Amino acid sequence: MPAAGEGAARDALLAAACLAVDPCGVGGAWVRTDFGEACRQWLEALRALLPGEHPLRRMPAHIDDERLLGGIDLAATLAAGAPVRARGLLAEAGGGVIALSSAERLPARLAVPLAAALDRREVALVALDGSLGEDEPCARVLADRLGLAIDLRECDERQLQLMSDEFDAGDVQRARRRLGEVATDDESLRTLCATAAACGIGSLHVPLLALRVARAHAALAGRGALTAADLQAAARLVLAPRATCIPAAPAQDSAEPPPPAPNEPESDAAPQPEPSGQVGELADQVVAAARAAIPARLLASLAASAGQPRAGTSGKSGATVLRGRRGRPCGVRAGAPRSGTRLNVVATLRAAAPWQRVRQRAASPPARHAPQARRVLVRTGDFRVTCFRQRSETITLFLLDASGSSAMHRLAEVKGAVELLLAECYVRRDQVAVLAFRGRKAELVLAPTRSLVRAKRSLAGLPGGGGTPLATALDAARELAAQSRRRGLDPSLVVLTDGQANVARDGSGGRQRAAEEALQAARALRAGGFRTLLIDTAPRPQPQARALAECLCARYLPLPYADARALAGAVQSAG
Repeated sequence: MPAAGEGAARDALLAAACLAVDPCGVGGAWVRTDFGEACRQWLEALRALLPGEHPLRRMPAHIDDERLLGGIDLAATLAAGAPVRARGLLAEAGGGVIALSSAERLPARLAVPLAAALDRREVALVALDGSLGEDEPCARVLADRLGLAIDLRECDERQLQLMSDEFDAGDVQRARRRLGEVATDDESLRTLCATAAACGIGSLHVPLLALRVARAHAALAGRGALTAADLQAAARLVLAPRATCIPAAPAQDSAEPPPPAPNEPESDAAPQPEPSGQVGELADQVVAAARAAIPARLLASLAASAGQPRAGTSGKSGATVLRGRRGRPCGVRAGAPRSGTRLNVVATLRAAAPWQRVRQRAASPPARHAPQARRVLVRTGDFRVTCFRQRSETITLFLLDASGSSAMHRLAEVKGAVELLLAECYVRRDQVAVLAFRGRKAELVLAPTRSLVRAKRSLAGLPGGGGTPLATALDAARELAAQSRRRGLDPSLVVLTDGQANVARDGSGGRQRAAEEALQAARALRAGGFRTLLIDTAPRPQPQARALAECLCARYLPLPYADARALAGAVQSAG
């Protein structure tokens, strides 16, 4: 039995050969890699198998729109006085293969036209995905259109070098000529669809691409029809790496069907022919091949998470904000360079270049014969400014009801929830603050911080008991959230209360007045446009808390029986 590294290397080279046989039909390959020696050797093997008229072209993830899609050639347009279009990379590589480095960093605005080119079968794409874990993989709109899925992190570069001569350009060239003669049938497509369903693959593109890979594999082997070996290869190279669940083991057939009941009348209709067992046996073989090819790490994670709800991944926190001068460039837009925006000179000249001949003719005769007549004539509508995208830092503000005896059951929980959230601040880069209200005032017991030690020290001596000054607390939360926003933070509010206010703003008692002022403060807080979550901490859901959540336009979450981890999970899912 071959070693794991040897089998992975053989499948990686087989995938390269299948891609070289039918590049645009297969769509390409989604390659997980650490950009080491194995990646370099695999790309060299693919380049050697591709025909000379369609070489492998490299594409960086930071490519601009004009270079990828084509656009106005600025220099030629200014020289000719008429629009001259330049070909983009997609047009230059028509029918060939493009290798995209760091595919996980490709902007969404470029992933969509690439996916459209793959649907039209104009090019094939090798998406080199260097993402760590499963946080930021290649865009799904591209991954679902790339037939092959390879993990070069499992390959040994020595094995790749030793097996690199298993396929040569001559084998691929003969397979390309035989590809049109490979016959397909409905049984093979049903088998691949059943295997994809067993692996939890919901995309309809994937089984069709698996059929393309099976045809390329059959052409490489010199066969004119698909066999079980071709379908099993497609299951290993296409379906298994995309599995989201563990395929069930094939059910054992019963020995004999039960006899009919004695009182059951015999049917006069002719007996229906039994379906052939070959279809089920073939599907079982392909499912077994897909199950065996699922990577060990994926198989272990699927087994550990079986029967549990899938939690959201914790990625970068904060809202994405468009800025005038700071952040990462994210395109250009029409507009004058004012209010802190930055003029994009090249984009402005591109917009003005096609109109130069018309504008020169429309100019007055003295202007046409003046020495400066060859200057570029720019109008206000030609101005283009650069847009910048900046991710703001997040702060979560806890507004804790510490009044009365019921709050005593929640103080320990919110302390634990804050500690759990602070433990992720190093990854999420957010801050946490706690406002506690009791008696006649609201107190900032934990100023905005990332320090876990400071949070534990501040929350350790938090007392409970007294009245519920809910309106005062909401006013203090609105002011703190506004201050955070002025500092460039993105605030989120978490209100933990039962909604039963009994202390007005001036410190006097009276439930009716306190409730009216609380709703008034909630409307003022809502006008700020802050994301808000209200957790009803009462033993039973209270109508006052629900009414308060409606005034806040907040998500209402009754948690009569919750611990610190449940509170932290609710806050993370709401954000």
